[in-house]
Amino acid sequence: MPACLGVFCTMQQRIPPGFIQELLARADIVEVVGQHVQLKKSGSNYKGLCPFHGEKTPSFTVSASKQFYHCFGCGAHGTAIGFLMEYAGLGFVDAVKDLAARYGLTVPQADLDPQQQRQLQRSRSLQATLLDVLRTADDFYQHRLRHSDKAKNYLIARGVQGQVAKRFGLGYAPDDWQALAGAFANYNADALVQAGLVIARDAQGEPIEPQAESFAAAQRRYDRLRDRITFPIRNLRGEVIGFGGRVIGQGEPKYLNSPETEVFHKGEELYGLFEARGAIARAGYALVVEGYLDVVALAQFGIEQVVATLGTACTAQQLQKLFRHTGQVIFSFDGDDAGRRAARRAMENALALLTDTRVVKFLFLPPEHDPDSYIRERGVDAFEREIARAQPLSEFLFASLFDGIALGSAEGRAQAIHQAAALLAQIHAPALRGQLLTDLARRLDMPLADLREVLHAASPRQAPVERHTPSGAPPGLAPDAPRRGARAPLRAFAAPTDALRQALPLLLAHPALWWDISPAQHALLAQESGALQPLVHTVEAVLEDQPDCSAAALWEALRAAGHAPEQVLAQSPDPLEIEPEVARHDLLALLLRLERHSVLRRQDALVAAGLVSDADRAEYRSLAARLREIDLAQRASGAA
Repeated sequence: MPACLGVFCTMQQRIPPGFIQELLARADIVEVVGQHVQLKKSGSNYKGLCPFHGEKTPSFTVSASKQFYHCFGCGAHGTAIGFLMEYAGLGFVDAVKDLAARYGLTVPQADLDPQQQRQLQRSRSLQATLLDVLRTADDFYQHRLRHSDKAKNYLIARGVQGQVAKRFGLGYAPDDWQALAGAFANYNADALVQAGLVIARDAQGEPIEPQAESFAAAQRRYDRLRDRITFPIRNLRGEVIGFGGRVIGQGEPKYLNSPETEVFHKGEELYGLFEARGAIARAGYALVVEGYLDVVALAQFGIEQVVATLGTACTAQQLQKLFRHTGQVIFSFDGDDAGRRAARRAMENALALLTDTRVVKFLFLPPEHDPDSYIRERGVDAFEREIARAQPLSEFLFASLFDGIALGSAEGRAQAIHQAAALLAQIHAPALRGQLLTDLARRLDMPLADLREVLHAASPRQAPVERHTPSGAPPGLAPDAPRRGARAPLRAFAAPTDALRQALPLLLAHPALWWDISPAQHALLAQESGALQPLVHTVEAVLEDQPDCSAAALWEALRAAGHAPEQVLAQSPDPLEIEPEVARHDLLALLLRLERHSVLRRQDALVAAGLVSDADRAEYRSLAARLREIDLAQRASGAA
């Protein structure tokens, strides 16, 4: 079992998983969610308006039996712990403590050895220290803004009003190598370097990273941000975890961000998300821009559902965070080549996260404008019209795919198909994938069936092996086996498409099904290739460790191990409604199809090798017998 499953990893590591199971068994998710969302009984579940995206018709469902919530509009999904994390912006540990207090439970400490205890205590202490240091720096920068005519005049020239500057906590880092010495009694404290506020260099002039174990070699220290407008980056709890700095006037780089630290991970955070959460829910979408001042300017004009990436292309982690708040994300990029390259990277990162209820669009402004300049020159109405005309991901995908390709030639169309295969393989949303394939076939003037075969078949389909006894077969060879030395063509058969995507929602909603299937069937799931295979292994590890694990506890264990099970459950047509017996029937039917495919594949491998040995021929006959058993079982269950 992976080490992080015995005791939840990183910040979750301090809580034994057994307690999580006990807590979720004690907690009533209907009661927890009902304190924030008006719920009404609907069959065996409860429904209400989703708190994570704007909607008029309830699509937010809470299951008392499974202790899950799920929104069929935006795909939000989780347990009582997950709801407190997403709705209240709590960390995992704080959410567990909050929930435990509601039900009179005391959160125990995990059984850690002394070294782990010391390491955990150091990590807690360091994070608390860094947050305190960053808060002090934030107060200092804001104070210096109020007393700097240069900085205030710059913001006035950019049209930033005092009220919005205060809302976003804008500040000013003075043009001084060690200005922060005025905020901290000990400017040489290691915490200032560890928080990313101060740069330390050794005797050779090389920078010492904030994560270094020792700063004894530091010979020179100076402020990272100098003569810049500061933009505090907050987590969902509103704590300052880093800064962005925009240069005043000319200078490079234009924007400078905090480095990676114990509390700040650039690829996971979004500037302005803390401030925009409510507006995102009301608007029903999040607008992603490239600059901090774009966020501030748009908010000033009443468009508040805006966030910015932190100087890099939007990552999958950032997108996943946005999808927890809304089902629609619109990227705004400059219309120049650089903007389109950034859009292409964002699109590629979004593909694997798409579901049939999630929407991604792209807004390209004229090359001479960014959102800040556009809205100031042309007004709010014009900018909102641009948002309404944003290009759907499907259109941008094909535009990118066909860019520079001569579709009038066979070679060009082949090149387009080759590039499309890599992109479409990342999309697991069945309806969206089907629509894209149909659209691609139309654009290429190619039959859809032919396109599917080219994209998905590793080799052309060939005629199946004849099932009669070959003439001159040696005595004792069963009718199901070809003659010795034959190299028959491989049969055309297919495994269930995305088998793990079909099986995992059933297991996640009904973990007890794991014990209804045989070790051989476990192995079938474990051997299936694809991006979900690590999740299968983690499910196995959790359930082997906690045989009576509830669905909600399994969910939290998977999240603790770094997985995102909501992406799997979002593909299930009705993950909260399916009954245990129906789920069991569907799972066993899927496993029969998987086993049939595995048997056929092994038979063809034996045929390709020539069936030379007695052992090979005996195995072939045994497989043929198993095929007959599978066919009988499928007919009996109606699965054929």
